[in-house]
Amino acid sequence: MNVLLIGSGGREHALAWKLAQSPKLGKLFAAPGNPGIAEHARLVDIDPADHRATVDFCLKNSVELIVIGPEAPLVDGLADNLRTMGFAVFGPNRIPAQLEGSKGFTKDLCARHGIPTARYVRASDRLAAEAALEDFSFPVVIKADGLAAGKGVIIAGSADEAGEALATMFDGGFGSAGSAVVIEEFLEGEEASFFALTDGRTIVPFGSAQDHKRVGDGDTGPNTGGMGAYSPAPVLTPELERRALSEIVEPTVRALAERGTPYSGVLYAGLMLTGEGPKLIEYNARFGDPECQVLMMRLESDLLGLMTAVARGGLAELPPPSFADATALTVVMAADGYPGAPVKGGSISGIEAAGEAKIFQAGTSVAGGTLVSSGGRVLNVTALGTTIAEAREKAYSAIDAIDFPTGFYRRDIGWREIARQAASAGQAEAIG
Repeated sequence: MNVLLIGSGGREHALAWKLAQSPKLGKLFAAPGNPGIAEHARLVDIDPADHRATVDFCLKNSVELIVIGPEAPLVDGLADNLRTMGFAVFGPNRIPAQLEGSKGFTKDLCARHGIPTARYVRASDRLAAEAALEDFSFPVVIKADGLAAGKGVIIAGSADEAGEALATMFDGGFGSAGSAVVIEEFLEGEEASFFALTDGRTIVPFGSAQDHKRVGDGDTGPNTGGMGAYSPAPVLTPELERRALSEIVEPTVRALAERGTPYSGVLYAGLMLTGEGPKLIEYNARFGDPECQVLMMRLESDLLGLMTAVARGGLAELPPPSFADATALTVVMAADGYPGAPVKGGSISGIEAAGEAKIFQAGTSVAGGTLVSSGGRVLNVTALGTTIAEAREKAYSAIDAIDFPTGFYRRDIGWREIARQAASAGQAEAIG
């Protein structure tokens, strides 16, 4: 089977790496890809925003499955046009992709179908937003309604901070994504990520993870697209996972099917684990980045087989996905300046000395025969371990071998879970 993978980040490198392991794979193409993806796929110069060019390429190269990695082409309706031409596609059509494309769309769907989430108000202008703030206590969460590369969320601790957040959004700080906002109550609890595959009818769990959004150690500084992650997330217990599936994911998939816009692909639920149970923070209509990297490290099933079954409506015919009974942890190496304007062009070496870790490339390119940084998040240093502490030790050991002078990384990925496990071990020793 010939496959076209859309995207160029660390998520897509992880998907290419896993797809390349499938015995069912014929040729793997990637558009536009990156130097790491080129190790597994033939890179093709296609702009995913050019739907006609994408269709023409697939027709000429006998592509049978298109895997759409990032959110923007999904919200742009690329999957719709490909499906109209008869191609199998992994990824939702434009309307169900609004689960990620519009925070307000998702919140309204939750309200209609009783899906647990934070109390909210939508506002399409600054005056309405300022008036809505009077119904909330602080801290309060203010979100750009549209796609903002994972950065359009501000937690305001005071009226002044909320006013600054609204000014940033309505003055174009997040581009068109901030032309409307969602104001939410602040939920207390711990965040976790839950993934499910669905073909619009059948739904199967696809693992859990926890990511680290803040740029600095100890979860300080501004939000980013993600500075690291690990999987599984023990804080999302089997019981909480069952509740997330039955109370949040299943009603969402059912609601979209009933309105004639079925969701097909991976559905990523960002959850807050509150005292009342899991509540939805937001949906992503694709694999998370860097959560995808740790999921792919643990996945034992044939990814291509799973994706094909999802795309063709045959998910019920396959056994549930199988994951290694191990922990995967990834650390993001970012370019100086991120999440603001990153320093580009910095040289990178030492990847081949990473030992047991797998280095997924994200914002990289080749200049003069040298691997260099070309984006904000540059490398995803990913390792497996029997425990999260072992996985973290392997990942940071690999980082020590990499020479990336214009980059930086957090030094505490997985800190909460490691602290929990250490405390639990200490209690057990005391009891013993």
